Amino acid sequence: GFDSGKDGFIDLMELKMMMEKLGAPQTHLGLKSMIREVDEDYDGKLSFREFLLIFHRAAAGELQEESGLMALARLSEIDVSTEGVRGAREFFEAKAQALSVRSKFEEELREEQEEKKRMEEDREQRRAAFKELQSTFCS
Repeated sequence: GFDSGKDGFIDLMELKMMMEKLGAPQTHLGLKSMIREVDEDYDGKLSFREFLLIFHRAAAGELQEESGLMALARLSEIDVSTEGVRGAREFFEAKAQALSVRSKFEEELREEQEEKKRMEEDREQRRAAFKELQSTFCS
């Protein structure tokens, strides 16, 4: 999931994935400055509390328009003032959940496609072998 480390924090890599999934990929520097903007304890990652800060700051108009945090706040479509902390926590956890589910799903899909391709290739080989066999009889 976003919190793939399952430690209740979102680190740089997890934030990177999150922003990509939200359709607003950030540069490494952009991600770092996003974290720095709300990283109160300077541990280089976002706790749930710090994650909430993003939305409070967005609501209070304290975020730079072009900052990644603004994009995150807008794309997450979560309104802390109406949904409150509970809504945000559910969002935080649901997002983490959804990411891990989705990547599992994508993995299964890929395996399925590879399996299909293998079967196609097997079939092709059998067909070729059969043709060869036929030609030895028919020549």
